[in-house]
Amino acid sequence: MAAYDLSTDKMYGHIKVNKNRTTFLEFCRYLRSLYPPDVRIAIVLDNFSPHLSTPRDARVGDWASANNVELAYVPTNASWLNRIESQFQALRYFTLDGTDHRSHEEQNSMIRRYIIWRNRNAHDKTLREVVKRANVA
Repeated sequence: MAAYDLSTDKMYGHIKVNKNRTTFLEFCRYLRSLYPPDVRIAIVLDNFSPHLSTPRDARVGDWASANNVELAYVPTNASWLNRIESQFQALRYFTLDGTDHRSHEEQNSMIRRYIIWRNRNAHDKTLREVVKRANVA
C-alpha cells in the first residue's frame, strides 16, 4: 500500500501480505497520524475493492468521517487521475524492471529501499523524467 503527499513530494508505503479493508484502514490511520488532527486530509482512491465502503462494512467511511479525512474516488478506468500512478511507474522502473528477485522478502526490501531513496532524491533528473513520461501517458 502506498500514498503520495503532493505538498511535500514524499511517498509512503507499507508492504502487507494481504490487501483487505482491515489493512487499508490501518494504512489510513498511519496517514492520518502524519498530520495534526485539525488539518483535513484527502485520500484519493481508485476503485480497488478494499478502498470501497459498502453497506456491509462501513468501517473506512465511518473512520474517515470521524477523523477529518475526505475519501475522493477517481472514476472507474481513470487511474491516470490519481497522481500516485506515475510514482508507481518510477518504482517499477528503478526497482522491478529487469530483476529476478529470489524471494518476496528481497523484493520487498528493494521496494522499501527505493521509497527511502526516492524521498531523499525527489529532484533526481532520471526520476523526474520517468514521472513526467508517466504523467503524459
